[in-house]
Amino acid sequence: MIRVENLCKEFYMHIRDDAQIEGFENINLHIEPGTLTAITGPSGCGKSSLLKCIYRTYTPTGGNVWYKKADGTSINLATAEPWEIIALRKEEIGYVSQFFSVIPRISALDILINTQTAHGVAQEVARKKAKEYLKCVGIGEHLWNMYPATFSGGEKQRLNIANALITSPRFLLLDEPTASLDKISKEWVMNLILELKKQGTAMLGVFHDDIAIRTLADARFEMREKRKVPIDYRMEYAAEVLAESEAC
Repeated sequence: MIRVENLCKEFYMHIRDDAQIEGFENINLHIEPGTLTAITGPSGCGKSSLLKCIYRTYTPTGGNVWYKKADGTSINLATAEPWEIIALRKEEIGYVSQFFSVIPRISALDILINTQTAHGVAQEVARKKAKEYLKCVGIGEHLWNMYPATFSGGEKQRLNIANALITSPRFLLLDEPTASLDKISKEWVMNLILELKKQGTAMLGVFHDDIAIRTLADARFEMREKRKVPIDYRMEYAAEVLAESEAC
């Protein structure tokens, strides 16, 4: 579904006489439907920048990102027009960032409802599913009609994850999705991600949590070494985690 070819990103510091900073270079990888590839490596090696280039928050300096759309046609995300990227974000591609952008005066429940209705889901169906997802990620009912600005960091992150997963995107980018979560919330979120994999969603995510990697990932892509490493023992470990957690 996704093929990254020789992708590069350089940054220019205009306040520092256009000093050039290398984000990453010559990244090559592919992602199949129903699989998750975990990007690993030390801080500063370009992991989050890679996700942002694929999502087109950043414009790559060079290379290609070929994405096969639901209609069977392919598009190069690295060079696509902004309107094409916006349409794909609305219809097919999701993104979980490390930080939740608070929407003023909109409740947590309404955020999840609005995300679904924008995809053509009926209001009552969207409301029912929104409540299910809020329960699954451990956000108490007393918070459903509150504004996320009042939430803790972990609660915002859980809402962020629920909002990204609730429409079951075909391709999902995850930037440290379990970093701010407690053990129970982490298990809930991992269950949601595993369910999306079963439905065929392709995923690429930045992870530092070894438990999450072993539970969720089909491969590990090391940024420093620029190579993809299979993870053969993931299924046995995932079964142990899921057996201890509550089903959503």
